[in-house]
Amino acid sequence: MAEISKESEKKLGQLQMVEQSMQSLLMQKQQFQLQQVEIESALKELENADEAYKIVGNIMVLSKKADLKDGLSSKKEVVELRIKNMEKQEAQLRDKATALQTEVMKEMGQD
Repeated sequence: MAEISKESEKKLGQLQMVEQSMQSLLMQKQQFQLQQVEIESALKELENADEAYKIVGNIMVLSKKADLKDGLSSKKEVVELRIKNMEKQEAQLRDKATALQTEVMKEMGQD
């Protein structure tokens, strides 16, 4: 097996960091997707409900359906925006990882 140059070792380290960042990002994205599903479910249930309650601290308070719907809709928009931003970051990290991997493979092939 060929000896790995210092530059290749550095790039391998960067690649590991990118992969760790990707894993962290994917976990965060999964949490936001879960929130999105919960919000959509709550909005669907709100459509069929006669009365609506909002949880405030340890109690439930009767609220206007329209107010709850507006609050959930804006929350949904924020979550969707965060997911889109994370997808952009994910694509950038994938591109960076691919480029680093290609460079390392090329350097190792030249030795």
